Amino acid sequence: MDLIVSAEGWASWNGKRYRCALGPEGVRRDKREGDRTTPAGRFPFRRLLYRADRLQPPATRLPQQAIDPADGWCDDPAAPSYNRAVKLPFSASHERLWREDGVYDLILVIGHNDNPVIPGHGSAVFIHVAHPDYRPTLGCVALAREDLLEILAESASGDCAAIEV
Repeated sequence: MDLIVSAEGWASWNGKRYRCALGPEGVRRDKREGDRTTPAGRFPFRRLLYRADRLQPPATRLPQQAIDPADGWCDDPAAPSYNRAVKLPFSASHERLWREDGVYDLILVIGHNDNPVIPGHGSAVFIHVAHPDYRPTLGCVALAREDLLEILAESASGDCAAIEV
């Protein structure tokens, strides 16, 4: 099944419609690191990362893993670990996955620029929890926590995010 994401900030899954936040510069087919766009395309759901100190393991048929304060994601195109999970401290540029604002309490890792990884074509593009005001992301797709939990409960390997221009 596909989570269909429109450039207008709506997603649909299994007949339901959900509000979502995207990158402030819109949706583009030619995503580049730091361009603040959400990539267009069809990306398989890889796995779920979550904050076990804030919620129980979510209901899903996807592989899942609890994160901890030492978890990060490399966003340095020159680093060998570009667009990969890393352990902190980490010398190259990276994003911390352990955040206080709650947006990374649930991180659905999607198959954007991961097979193969192409340096500079975008990193750390996830589906995660939206801020209450749905402010733009840096390029991810963000949904209300309860909406994301509902989608995860019906998700399995083989499902995808189809992000449309």
